[in-house]
Amino acid sequence: MSEFLLYVLIGFLAQLVDGTAGMAYGLSCRTFLKVFFGMPASIISAVVHWAEAPVSLVSGISHFSLGNVDRSLLLRLLLPGVLGGLCGVYLVVQIGSHFEHLISVYLLIMGLLILWRALRPSRPRHTVPKRFLIPLALIGGFLDASGGGGWGQIVGGTLLAGGNDAKKTIGSVNVAEAFVTLVEAVAFFAMLGEIKSYLPIIGGLVTGGILSAPLAAWCCMKVPTRPLLIAVGVLIILCNLSF
Repeated sequence: MSEFLLYVLIGFLAQLVDGTAGMAYGLSCRTFLKVFFGMPASIISAVVHWAEAPVSLVSGISHFSLGNVDRSLLLRLLLPGVLGGLCGVYLVVQIGSHFEHLISVYLLIMGLLILWRALRPSRPRHTVPKRFLIPLALIGGFLDASGGGGWGQIVGGTLLAGGNDAKKTIGSVNVAEAFVTLVEAVAFFAMLGEIKSYLPIIGGLVTGGILSAPLAAWCCMKVPTRPLLIAVGVLIILCNLSF
């Protein structure tokens, strides 16, 4: 029971961060699971995506119903994101035991990127050219699957930093993430097989995420994003400095 409550706490904190700042659910979950349980990279990424799939689906439906979606942007991100995710699943499952240090480096870089985005001063922005969207989604899907998270940081963060409309970008990236995450979760199930032994972890993460969602929505309105991103970036960096 104590371990299950820890999974609930991890899911709660990860969703609190993601719901408030719009990113870092996967990276937060992966970092906590790695630090507290030392699970293999392939299992952590699979568990995170199995837990994230239903949450992402609900989030995507909500954004779509509210009109927060640019259909042209969504279509440009969707297929390459799925293809990149499938490649990432294959890589982490096949060579996961040799991939741990690379993933720690990746997470360290993501932590630095989050910290940099939080600390840099505001500046004039320009829209990201459409020709960059397909390779951006490919990279985002690949690193999201192989590293246990990063779609929001890489795809959404790049588009927002480039000057794309915030509401349409966040909505479109979230809807695409719902499909990308779902395909990755199915691919992990197909390649790893039995998931029964991981159901307590998945159930804990999902339960914590559901409990955290209303608070995260309130925090999104009340808590400044910059201090939260700084805290998340520092936490991820510190947890991955020992690779």
